Amino acid sequence: ALPTLVMPNTNPIPAPPVGPLSIAPMPTGTAIGAMLSGPTGGAWMGFVFGMTSFGNAVNGTGGLTAFAFQYNPVLCFLTCVGTRVACGLCCALLFRAAERLLPARPKTACLIGALSAPILNTVFFMGCLLLFFYNLDQIQNLITTFGVSNPVALAASMVGLQGLIETAVCGAVATAVTVPLRKILKAR
Repeated sequence: ALPTLVMPNTNPIPAPPVGPLSIAPMPTGTAIGAMLSGPTGGAWMGFVFGMTSFGNAVNGTGGLTAFAFQYNPVLCFLTCVGTRVACGLCCALLFRAAERLLPARPKTACLIGALSAPILNTVFFMGCLLLFFYNLDQIQNLITTFGVSNPVALAASMVGLQGLIETAVCGAVATAVTVPLRKILKAR
């Protein structure tokens, strides 16, 4: 599952932008890795995802995280890496719980795990971004652009359509990849 994380970021074709954000393929790889390898593997996949995001912040291609890095590199690291480690870990734990609660429905358990990754990523990442960097000029400009008055409304305005598309794509792709791979790995 590691190539599903690294390959999209070495691809010269950028992730499609939707509003101020881009549709990130990384939660899909995180979900696949988390469901196939458990909490430790999920945390590791999240770490790779987060370090890729942090690298983009450091080199200036990370959008809002590039500004966050200039403001406070430590909080930017926590926002980029810490949230993604938590995303991978929690995705694996939710998948395991779904697997135990729905033993006769492995596809449904995979779908729950797959849907959890982009949702958790968005909640954790946007939560930290707004908690740590709400007063940045770039965030304040987005508040004016979207005509909102609080962090929750800003997050919903920024993520809205992008989040729905990312969740649907991750749910479909990660489930379609994980279900047969789990069968293959169990047969070994």
